[in-house]
Amino acid sequence: MKNTYYLLILTLLGGLGWSCQEERFLDETETTNLNEEVVFSDSAYTTQFLFDIYRDIGFSNSPARFNSGGFFPQTTGGLQTASDESEPRIINAITTDIQFITGTVNPIIISSDPWNIPYRNIRKVNQLLKNLPNAPLNDNLKAQYAAEGRFLRAWYYYLLVQHYGGVPLIGDEIYTAEGEISGARATYEQCVNYIVSECDEAAKVLAIRPRGRDFGRVGAGACMGLKARMLLHAASPLHNGSDFASGDLKEILGYASFDANRWKLAADAAKDLINLEVFKLFNDNSEEPGRGFYSLFIASDAIGNGDPIDQCIILMKMEDKGQGRERLFQPPSRGGTGGGGFPYQETVDAFAMSNGKLITDPSSGYDPQDPYVGRDPRFYNSIIYDQTQLIVPAGSLTPVDIYTGTYQGSAASEDAVFTGTPTGYYTNKMLHREIVANYWIGGPQSRPLIRYAEVLLNFAEATNEFSGPISEVYQAVEAVRERAGLDPFILPAGLSKEAMREVIHHERRVELAFEGFRFWDVRRWMIAEETQANTMTGMEVKRNGEAVSYNKFNVRKHIFRDALYYWPIPQSEVGKSPEMLQNPYY
Repeated sequence: MKNTYYLLILTLLGGLGWSCQEERFLDETETTNLNEEVVFSDSAYTTQFLFDIYRDIGFSNSPARFNSGGFFPQTTGGLQTASDESEPRIINAITTDIQFITGTVNPIIISSDPWNIPYRNIRKVNQLLKNLPNAPLNDNLKAQYAAEGRFLRAWYYYLLVQHYGGVPLIGDEIYTAEGEISGARATYEQCVNYIVSECDEAAKVLAIRPRGRDFGRVGAGACMGLKARMLLHAASPLHNGSDFASGDLKEILGYASFDANRWKLAADAAKDLINLEVFKLFNDNSEEPGRGFYSLFIASDAIGNGDPIDQCIILMKMEDKGQGRERLFQPPSRGGTGGGGFPYQETVDAFAMSNGKLITDPSSGYDPQDPYVGRDPRFYNSIIYDQTQLIVPAGSLTPVDIYTGTYQGSAASEDAVFTGTPTGYYTNKMLHREIVANYWIGGPQSRPLIRYAEVLLNFAEATNEFSGPISEVYQAVEAVRERAGLDPFILPAGLSKEAMREVIHHERRVELAFEGFRFWDVRRWMIAEETQANTMTGMEVKRNGEAVSYNKFNVRKHIFRDALYYWPIPQSEVGKSPEMLQNPYY
């Protein structure tokens, strides 16, 4: 098979270069035309080549991942709009998120980004490792760069395995356009072992938590975080001896038989990271409940320089200041485009009350005639609902009018349900409270890829599955709930393993909402046929003077079929080799 999907034309060594804003790492890149000999005979170019491999680390969970393509692409959303979290922005194109929620995914039209981007960067890593010994760098830098490269290679393999299951492992080979390689897919176990091994080796060399101008680069903590995440996936029902696939594909998509000890391996890996006592939750509820939760998404300018908040970020996708997320998520009156999608009512309902009780609990205090009062503080930092106070370019807070009818003498606005939003909601997560999309002042755009709250939840899930709800499980989950601002944050005593599992699933849904986790969680838990095949709803708030009513309405029927547990390998790749097995049902 001609290795066109590994090919790195030497002019792609041009994506090198970077410019640092306030001497920060990996803010921006600019292109130039250089050849391999020039790049690796110059220390600055060699460094820039490494930095270029970092550029794509956040593509998979980008909230703007899916778009129409072309010279002026229109964004529809990301994994949040390919799942039951948000409704995509509708455009004149069939995008990947639409394919997933309508059940129309097929190998011909599916986006090939999760195949092409990782393999392109894996080849770059191999090229870096080949040339580092002769680069004009001191031995310490060579060792550091090699370790960063090995982590990045493991990261991109993890993304491949997450999308497809077992994939071809190419080792340190650097194939050319003339090269012939096997299309045979490695087993799931081989891929997991390779990723874990690369993480372990890289962690031996790197500092635990890069600081200052190196913040954003890989540290040993990131290596340990990726290892724990990969092992959690490997222990999960979809991969741990399930009957989802048979024949040659069974071991490509998972393990041949169930082994409970895989949960222990995942728990131990997360516990090793916790035991470093280097990373912590940023717990700030003094000014307002849940302030720490809000702060971690918008304070990238403060972190990396000794600020306490940097202890909760293990790996971050660094970006320049701007209004990118605001343009994606804010309502039209603030310059938003809807390109990040619109939360469903089901996502809204998942947020509990401030006392930690689900809204379905009769003792929670939830009032369906006043549904946005007294909710989990993460709700207010994640969802824009009718009358949410949001800043405008003039600098004042004004309510977002999503209602239909007339209120305080004003009729429905451009932000209204059925006009600006198809669900009655906009996304508030990761938005800076003082930044507006239609104004010139920009704010932090960097976003976390691995954060400490996820590690705690990974540990809690794996430990609960192996040992049941022991005290350490309670402590990990309650720490996340406390930082969220729930009062009380303590869980009921005596929960069963099954009940604790539901608690952990719920905490992951609200804590990690819109960050790309939900799409994968429901698959690895093998509950996607229950969660991804429903009629999704929205909320119309009707106002007539001071009278108000809340009316749920249907937005879209989602379709799910077994094939959608995995992405199909692009048909263009399958056609290159008879050894390349396609995933089931495609």
